[in-house]
Amino acid sequence: MNYKNKRRWLIIRDYCIGWTLAFVFYSIVRGEGTQEMGSVQLEVWRSILVSMVIGPIVGSISGYAQVLTEEKAYQPMSIQKLLILRFIFTLLFIISIILIAYTIVTLFMEVKIGLIAFAFEPGSFAIYLYILFVDVFMAILRQVNLLLGEKKLGKLLRGKFYTPREEERIFMFVDLKDSTKLAEQLGHTKYSLLIQDCFNDLGVVAENQAEIYQYAGDEAILTWQLPDGLRNENCIRAYFNFKEELIKKQDYYLHKYNCRPFFKAGINAGNVMVTEIGKYKKDIAYHGDTVNTAARIQSKCNDFKQELLISKNLKDQLKKSEFNFDELGRIALKGKEKEVLIYAVAEYAK
Repeated sequence: MNYKNKRRWLIIRDYCIGWTLAFVFYSIVRGEGTQEMGSVQLEVWRSILVSMVIGPIVGSISGYAQVLTEEKAYQPMSIQKLLILRFIFTLLFIISIILIAYTIVTLFMEVKIGLIAFAFEPGSFAIYLYILFVDVFMAILRQVNLLLGEKKLGKLLRGKFYTPREEERIFMFVDLKDSTKLAEQLGHTKYSLLIQDCFNDLGVVAENQAEIYQYAGDEAILTWQLPDGLRNENCIRAYFNFKEELIKKQDYYLHKYNCRPFFKAGINAGNVMVTEIGKYKKDIAYHGDTVNTAARIQSKCNDFKQELLISKNLKDQLKKSEFNFDELGRIALKGKEKEVLIYAVAEYAK
């Protein structure tokens, strides 16, 4: 299973778990010590069993909708259009749940009732309101997860980052070339839209298991756990996949911004400390010389007229490479006492 499909599966899995727990919780709260007003009468444990059947089905629908939203509907849209689309999805989603529940009730519980009557039974409004709340909550939770980075939310809630701990990671700093010139040509509004489009296209690096750690102006910081970045040379392929994505869309950028955006990058690997920071705004931060060195290496791209530079430390850990490495020598980096040996990276001619 490739990383893209694995990521889809993980999203759908999380939604299946979330919706199953939501329905089980509802069954316990509504069923314990109460009696249904409608025609469907279920004891608590039977209701829980039904919830465990409906939960994965509903979760699969909701999760797949989220996957489509993240992969297809990432272009900026107006709040009005977004609200209309969300309303339509929620309406169709509730109708789907009604149809699933009605099928289970009529086929397996032998309850004789019409679909319309079932949909508008006493107490139905409370159920629909609960479904709407859970749907919104799951969407918000997903956005928080995307804000922090994949797999970070669970670790944050478990207190994994409260005490600083050491990790071995790869960091890539990606920076827009001639950004000052472009900002003057385009003006701040159109320039911001350019950066927004470029960083939307940067999403292609997810296929190379990259985590987007931070955006800072016209610069993005990518990171990998060391084994993930070394595997299949993901840390290098991510850059060239992003470059290829921009080339594919160059007609779009020429038409909209009258430019072909180009990014330069620097990569380094080593030990860093990861920790939770902030009191009123939480974040997960990486500290250490490894991060600073990656930033300094990227800053040398213009000096050497190269698009991608990496440290010797990282280059030596790549077992077998399909890329060309050109040694540029040891250079002094700002803020570092020891010189660092760097390499320029290029693709072999196809």
